Amino acid sequence: MKHLFTLLFLCSAVFFARGQSSWKIVHSELVVARPPFQACHASTLVELPSGDLLVSFFAGTREAAKDVSIWLAAKREGRWTRPFVVATGIINDTLRYPCWNPVLFQAKEGTLFLFYKVGPSPREWWGMVRTSTNGGKTWSRPRKLPRGILGPIKNKPVQLADGTILSPSSVETEAAWKVYMERSANGGKTWSRVPVDTASAFRVIQPGILLHADKSVQIVCRSDQDRVVTAWSSDNGKTWTKFAKLDLPNPNSGIDAVTLKNKLQMIVYNPTVRGKDWWNNRGKLNVAVSVDGIKWKDVVVLENGSSEEYSYPAIIQAKDGRVHITYTNDRKNIRHVILEEDRKRPTGQ
Repeated sequence: MKHLFTLLFLCSAVFFARGQSSWKIVHSELVVARPPFQACHASTLVELPSGDLLVSFFAGTREAAKDVSIWLAAKREGRWTRPFVVATGIINDTLRYPCWNPVLFQAKEGTLFLFYKVGPSPREWWGMVRTSTNGGKTWSRPRKLPRGILGPIKNKPVQLADGTILSPSSVETEAAWKVYMERSANGGKTWSRVPVDTASAFRVIQPGILLHADKSVQIVCRSDQDRVVTAWSSDNGKTWTKFAKLDLPNPNSGIDAVTLKNKLQMIVYNPTVRGKDWWNNRGKLNVAVSVDGIKWKDVVVLENGSSEEYSYPAIIQAKDGRVHITYTNDRKNIRHVILEEDRKRPTGQ
């Protein structure tokens, strides 16, 4: 028994040390050369089976303008293609609405999803989706999601071992912000909506999903509480705990997170609080890691400014182990950053 406790202690120490490993920026670039739009925001990215990257975002004259559309760009052979419009909010010849918050998702079965929202505002928008079976070269006709299903609001869905897709969703009205999990057991053909502590007094939206080694599912959410807020599920997202604050600042701004191949958790967030002028508190952007999803340690500073806006990050880990992050660069462009674990430095230092 003594040897067993010693072994468990050593394993825990090694696992904790992984959480202290260092990461470094190995590449940083703007996605769009000479942007053909005045403003852009809310990027999403995915790695295709080919190894190419796709990035999508909304862009137009300004956020909420009727000409705001969903744009798409691909990185092939180390270079970004010229972005093009892949979806609009055109209803008919005389009616058009802005588009919002695209989310790319590659299902294990091969279908590539592009979810996005259309409507005059986040309080009145509805969910849309297009799909591709050839890596985004061609797309299906835009389809409106079923009533009550908005699709992933900002961050990517995850697919569980049994094939179930969990899509992190939320609604925001004048009265309340509430988080929901949308579940599909048939590859996105039909969806059911699961509430997440909707009786909470916390105003929370835009969850990101983390998967833990013990099979539990965690969400981390944007809030107006000056902190990232979290909830947990032990039954694959069917039921959820009450919300609780994490010791991670949040200036009422979007975050994203990913579970790494080594089961560490990684989050990208603005390490600031709202203050009196909260909208301008998006000038700093950090990356942090955690073993348990509760205690976090900053490992990379992506931006350390004070006047420009660096916000709404999206994060994935590629097949080669490198981490890719995109985020809004002062509402004028999208920045793409690649992180690599710094194996030259001893862990824990």
